[in-house]
Amino acid sequence: MAVHLSAAASFMATHARLLDRRRFELLRGETDVSAVLAAVDGYRNPDGGYGWGLEPDLRAPESQPGGALHAFEVFEEIAPETSPHAGRLCDWLASVSTSDGGLPFALPVADSAGCAPFWVQADPAAATLQSTAFATSVALRVARHDRAVREHPWTAAATQYCFRAIRELSSAPHAIALSFAVRFADAACDFHAEAPALLDHLAAFVPADGLVPVEGGSDGETLRALDFAPLPDRPARALFTGSVIDAELRRLADGQQDDGGWRVDFASFSPAAALDWRGYATVRAVAILQRHGLA
Repeated sequence: MAVHLSAAASFMATHARLLDRRRFELLRGETDVSAVLAAVDGYRNPDGGYGWGLEPDLRAPESQPGGALHAFEVFEEIAPETSPHAGRLCDWLASVSTSDGGLPFALPVADSAGCAPFWVQADPAAATLQSTAFATSVALRVARHDRAVREHPWTAAATQYCFRAIRELSSAPHAIALSFAVRFADAACDFHAEAPALLDHLAAFVPADGLVPVEGGSDGETLRALDFAPLPDRPARALFTGSVIDAELRRLADGQQDDGGWRVDFASFSPAAALDWRGYATVRAVAILQRHGLA
């Protein structure tokens, strides 16, 4: 289960976008927060949202909820430092939320080149649990150290939307929506007494082995235990036995390719996105393994 960090660094230098190179360097203690924030700032729009391919399969310049997810990931990684742009992102999210606090899956784009059809064809007027949970789950993790996000009205409204939508689930949602709902409930446990009950409710839809095929995805595309509970010492880990997590960590470490990077099992919709996802996946793999003392 050896992880070759020097090979991973070479892969990142050769193939990854600047943002993920900076994130990788931050993981290794080789750069500072300002360099990472400068890199993500290139994706920010004057309205306070993020676009320009920050979500690799949504390459249009317009600000999108998917871009907000990835921007919040950066704001989580710089803890305990904060960025004023995190609060401004909440302002933008509030401006595009529906009246019940939810977020549409995606907003309209002027040029769909390089964009996955599921982003382009989304209804911009309809909120979804998947989109609201993917943004709010990471926002709540940022809120642990960023008061502006913690106290923002958008955070409260989106959280309540997710609470309602999860309570109403009577059958398993799409695999990706389920994974983000679990991660939302896990993050909400730090702030809301009712969150553990939501996690228990979702547990009924998560198989013990953590393997959830992605309907409509690529052949063999499957979410796994670390997609639901990537971090140790978190409430979501109760969904899986230690042996399942250990096996998934071994699988993740063994997934390092000969070129030093990791791959994803889903389709990309442009050559640039394919490389962007590999850089993103490599940062993710090293971060998870590092948190478990394996990298």
